Amino acid sequence: MTDTGRTMKKSIGVIGLGIIGSVWARHYDDAGVLAGAWNRTPQPGFPKWKPTPSDVAEAADVVQIVVADPPAVKGVIERILPALGAGKIVVQSSTIDPASSSEFKALVEARGARYLEAPFTGSKPAAEQKKSVYYLGGDAAVIAEVEPLLSLVSEFRYTIGTNVQATTLKLAMNLNIAGQMQALAEALTMVRKSGVTDDLFFKVIRQNVSYSGVTALKEPKLRSDDYAPQFSVKHLLKDLRLASRTAGCDAFPLLDTVRECLHRADQAGFADEDFSVIIKLLK
Repeated sequence: MTDTGRTMKKSIGVIGLGIIGSVWARHYDDAGVLAGAWNRTPQPGFPKWKPTPSDVAEAADVVQIVVADPPAVKGVIERILPALGAGKIVVQSSTIDPASSSEFKALVEARGARYLEAPFTGSKPAAEQKKSVYYLGGDAAVIAEVEPLLSLVSEFRYTIGTNVQATTLKLAMNLNIAGQMQALAEALTMVRKSGVTDDLFFKVIRQNVSYSGVTALKEPKLRSDDYAPQFSVKHLLKDLRLASRTAGCDAFPLLDTVRECLHRADQAGFADEDFSVIIKLLK
């Protein structure tokens, strides 16, 4: 049997069944590798549901965590620690800061288990199409063991380096996305005020060097005024706050600006809506 064949016999448990985690867990279940799933808000009808996160860690070779923020990750890790030991791998896919990542890595490894930082990019549509993209930070041997599992829910998996580098890159990517979205919202609002139609604006921008994946993804939402979440205001705001606390990034003008715009959206009652809703602040 090949190494890949042996690795594919590993089972995986998913802790955190939000917009993305629930999609991944169903993909794993379809592939026959899901050993358990848990969410803070109970979902007992979910495939392979377990009553506690520790039960998930007991049942699975690999535990993938995808929750809201560093405190939530810490709470999960503290609950699964008794079930960790040699042979277990924790794949941490929540967007967190470098310092928290190093803390969690130390906790897991102190139990004899192994830890991989695996933040991702790609919103709900990408997850549904198995086109998530992972940024992997950790030991090469661990990456080799879990990559066949992650390939079941993703299109690309990039080896970044250390856990700190992977978390930093993820925060940098989200800063770039937020900046592009703010510029798109302002540009569209500007031309709407002059009487230029949305049809013409999006036709023209497709031939402009500034056209991007953000524009393509958010065009339908901006046209229809539909802000059902693909990536919510509250989660992107959390990420930018973490970015602001990353060493050397506490005086970035664009970061400060887009963080404040998202804060205003949050205060306006848009926390659970898609972050493209920031255009409403410009009307």
